[in-house]
Amino acid sequence: MRIAFLTAPEGVEQVELTEPWQAAADAGHEPVLVSTSPGRVQAFDHLDKADTFAVQEVVGETSADSFGGLVLPGGVANPDFLRMDDKAVAFVRDFFEQGRPVAAICHAPWTLIEADVVRGRVLTSWPSLRTDLRNAGATWVDELVKVCDHGAGKLVTSRKPDDLKAFCATYLEVFGGAG
Repeated sequence: MRIAFLTAPEGVEQVELTEPWQAAADAGHEPVLVSTSPGRVQAFDHLDKADTFAVQEVVGETSADSFGGLVLPGGVANPDFLRMDDKAVAFVRDFFEQGRPVAAICHAPWTLIEADVVRGRVLTSWPSLRTDLRNAGATWVDELVKVCDHGAGKLVTSRKPDDLKAFCATYLEVFGGAG
């Protein structure tokens, strides 16, 4: 399965990109780095610059049709940039409209809120997003990982980098069932 990993050009939490990416590759999937502009993505280790990664496809030049699923890594700045980009928001919304599975960790649900795809869903996130998610019509839970199948497509969410092992195992199981 081709899996889109959507990030902004700057601000993605590196471990939330690299661990799910490696898990997908190890499981025989094809992870693809998608961003809002070509070039390289600057990852961060919390607030410190970390590595850069080559963008493989650009939002607006690719579509959800090209992928079996979508992973949204977190980082505070990453989803904040993404939710301000109309093409990125539309790209995310298309996965839900097509019933394709989506996985989001940490602050990534901010992009889901902007895409208006959390209403009626149960999910988890970094705790500071709790009120934002409730205001957008979601039910927020404080769990290691949460799978919600309300609406078209399954949504896998997790809270933070410490949850990555469970997040990766769960999203791969869900995506495998969808493929």
